[in-house]
Amino acid sequence: MSKQNFAAGVNGKTGHRVLVIQHVECEPPAAFEDVLVDRGIEIDRIELDRGDTLPDWRLYDAIIAMGGPMGAVDDHEFPWLVDERKFIEEAVSTGTPYWGVCLGAQLLAASFGAEIYTGEAPEVGMNEVALTAAAERDPVFSQLPSSFPVFQWHSDSFVLPEGFSRLCESKLYENQAIARGAAYGVQFHVEVTESLAAEWGDIPEYKEALESIHGEGASQKILEDLRLNIDGNMKIAKKIFSSWLDNFVDR
Repeated sequence: MSKQNFAAGVNGKTGHRVLVIQHVECEPPAAFEDVLVDRGIEIDRIELDRGDTLPDWRLYDAIIAMGGPMGAVDDHEFPWLVDERKFIEEAVSTGTPYWGVCLGAQLLAASFGAEIYTGEAPEVGMNEVALTAAAERDPVFSQLPSSFPVFQWHSDSFVLPEGFSRLCESKLYENQAIARGAAYGVQFHVEVTESLAAEWGDIPEYKEALESIHGEGASQKILEDLRLNIDGNMKIAKKIFSSWLDNFVDR
């Protein structure tokens, strides 16, 4: 153990260090970050939309990439996406554990050559997802029930990349969770706390997007649905994220 990691260990830290990539300030790891803090795992955070640069991925025990309003291949408007996809491909190809959420899942798929597309209908609010047969053998998702409601907010999706397994699916979008080795992409937002969802509802662009899909007052209804399901979402978030850490990072 290096001096740096030893010092972290005696101060209540695990010696593990993860990189959190955010694409916008209002989409943090939320409940996932709570798990990291509880375990004493060191967190380095960058936010690409404000101009932060990608560090050397070799410095980290794992990478966590969160969501954002941009598309995974919107390179003309967000040119830094090109470097991010290369960063993800290089890190995951060497076996670095990766946890991608929503946009982070789409970026994982795009990094390995999968087509990104906009679906026929947005998937927003509480929606049911189901485990696939592959999930029954997966170390992270096998402990979940066969189907369960989760919070969603997306209209883009992706084709399953070559070499990846599909672990969860819904009626509208078949790729809700995918994995290859220690790399996982999760389309849904079980990490969203009630307070974070309320913050999203107060952002004019987010509120406008909701109401354009579901009509006036949609944000209030969606927040109420989340409040009714928040305990279940938090349990799922902590269960799958803790299992991923146990199996691939915090060992």
